[in-house]
Amino acid sequence: MTFTEVGYEVSEGIATITLNRPDKLNAFTHVMRGELVAAFDAAEADDVVRAVIVTGAGRAFCAGADLSAGEDTFNGEANEGRAQAHRELGEVDGVPRDGGGTVALRVAEMRKPVIGAFNGAAVGVGVTMTLPMDIRIASEGAKFGFVFTRRGILPEAASSWFLPRVVGISQAMEWAATGRIFDAEEALRGRLVSRVVADDELIPTARSICREIAENTSGVSVGVARQLMWGMLSAESPWEAHRLDSRGIKVLGSGADAAEGVGSFLAKRAPEFPLRVSEDYPDFMPEWPARPEGV
Repeated sequence: MTFTEVGYEVSEGIATITLNRPDKLNAFTHVMRGELVAAFDAAEADDVVRAVIVTGAGRAFCAGADLSAGEDTFNGEANEGRAQAHRELGEVDGVPRDGGGTVALRVAEMRKPVIGAFNGAAVGVGVTMTLPMDIRIASEGAKFGFVFTRRGILPEAASSWFLPRVVGISQAMEWAATGRIFDAEEALRGRLVSRVVADDELIPTARSICREIAENTSGVSVGVARQLMWGMLSAESPWEAHRLDSRGIKVLGSGADAAEGVGSFLAKRAPEFPLRVSEDYPDFMPEWPARPEGV
């Protein structure tokens, strides 16, 4: 697989996706959008991969959309590059699809945990596309900004759904309404990230979390847990969760991974779970996210 604006490598059961336009602070382009989706597809399909890390090359995570088209950056009628991207992405409800949203929804559909490792500035789409990631950690020098209202547009990448669920409506609106840049400690207080670490500890910390997953858990169980956790954020009541939990315990409880999980624990040995996400993912799970017609 050949990428030009994204790096992709797998080691120790961990796929690392690196935004790779360091001379442009990893600014988001249509090419990067497509390569990110392809990289997540590759990680999903590879049973060796148990978890995914997303980070940036150089001194930034992602500085937001590439603004090289100037005032017409977001104008699909005047910017041919954007118009071409719109043609390739298709439409939803009669309008061109938001490119950042295609990345965010691809992350949301993952059946493997995704960790965002912010090594520097994450602004605009550089932060909104990470909201469906399961764990976000930041280096001490990282900065964040939902700057859309300062550019005359709106927070995209389905962030109006994700951001309030991640940080709460009051914090979400403060950051969205002001559009200001804030540091890693404020991101931690607002629960946008779960921890802040020294710059040189960022990737080792992310890999440590991934190894804990890869070495000790069932990939199928983690995938089901991930989809249930996110899916139940918009359930009408806990009874919906109870309904799916009951199905899951019946299906997974009679499977080979449950037998191995209990057997290895009793034998005081490391588990060797036989089931694979690509082949053994259970069919009781509802499709999530629900896709509008034509998307």
